Amino acid sequence: MSRSPIQVTEDLRIVPGPGLLQHAADPLDLRRHRARYGAPPTLPLPVLHSAVETAQVRGRGGAGFPFARKLRTTADHVRAGRKAVVVVNASEGEPASAKDAALAEVAPHLVLDGAAATAASLGARDVHVVLPADRPRARASLAAAVAERDDPRLHWHVHVAEARFVAGQARAVVELLAGRPGLPVTAWEPEAVRGHRGRPTLLSNAETWAHVGLLCLEGLGPTLERGTRAEPGTTLLTVHAPGQRVAVHEVEHGSALAELLPAPAYGGPVLVGGFHGTWASWDTVATMPVSATDLRARGVALGAGVLIAPGPDACALALTARIVAHLAAQSAGRCGPCRNGLPALASSVRALALGTPDAADEASRIGSLVTGRGACAHPDGTARLVASLIRTLPGEIEAHARGRCVAGRPSQRAAS
Repeated sequence: MSRSPIQVTEDLRIVPGPGLLQHAADPLDLRRHRARYGAPPTLPLPVLHSAVETAQVRGRGGAGFPFARKLRTTADHVRAGRKAVVVVNASEGEPASAKDAALAEVAPHLVLDGAAATAASLGARDVHVVLPADRPRARASLAAAVAERDDPRLHWHVHVAEARFVAGQARAVVELLAGRPGLPVTAWEPEAVRGHRGRPTLLSNAETWAHVGLLCLEGLGPTLERGTRAEPGTTLLTVHAPGQRVAVHEVEHGSALAELLPAPAYGGPVLVGGFHGTWASWDTVATMPVSATDLRARGVALGAGVLIAPGPDACALALTARIVAHLAAQSAGRCGPCRNGLPALASSVRALALGTPDAADEASRIGSLVTGRGACAHPDGTARLVASLIRTLPGEIEAHARGRCVAGRPSQRAAS
């Protein structure tokens, strides 16, 4: 299996922030957490729904789906007489992301409070917490936090997801809870309608639950004071930059994205959103705010909340070729786009890095063939990455075709 070009690390620089990471320098156990925030309240469902909708809480695992919509769908089925399940997905399959690991280390009870408060509002008794196999410190911290919990009438269940990129996908998590391999399968209904054991399942990632937890504990006011009127609150971002420890920042929406990057990254393209993200030129990044609306208008999305800035002296084509090869090897291999399409796409991107004529056309063609045809979004995210490379770095692609790399090396060496 292909080795990830960016390895999972728990040697993190966790930068204190205004909300979720306000106690990053002094992590709180349950006793001190309760002394600081109190117990999570049981909010009537309409009150909780209104709060998460007003605060614009979204999924932070990559898709950015509105949490209020998931909550409403789950609640509709609870009112129809079906018992709900709540799931905290802290498996973080994206190797480059460390935000859930940071929360597990410094604020695990914010995550668990969000799930507990929501479960109480839904009348749910079971909360499942999915931990990462390849992040032992985060796994131990969250497991210890679960063991400390004293929530009345709640049953906590802990699972460990395989260290695989697609293991964090929602349907893969549902498969894991059922005792089957944690790999995506085709589903005809969303998890909020029919998830674990056929029950309405409210599943979201650790950062989203932490935002819900803080909202329940602090109230809506502090969240609305952070960020902008159009996009309140904060988000967590994992930053990879030359010569720097991997850093996790909590930033307010509307902040300047470039301010998170050190000087050695200046001038080079930045991969925004992680392995399923999009390449952005430095000119774009230099003027880009942390804003879902603004980023979307520029064809960029924060995705899994990752910034990979290799710097102007690194070869983005070679890095992308390694990422796509890794993603092809990480697929579930259960449908044609993953089993056949992604290896072909990886070959075409490697040819692009080697300077093969017409490789960009072939990569674009294969990308269009796999998009929208997989059992999950893994082919779509991989094709999006490749399309953004071709769109954003035509000069580097042309240089490779001439046998040179913009980073100053022969193209064959750059792709090796």
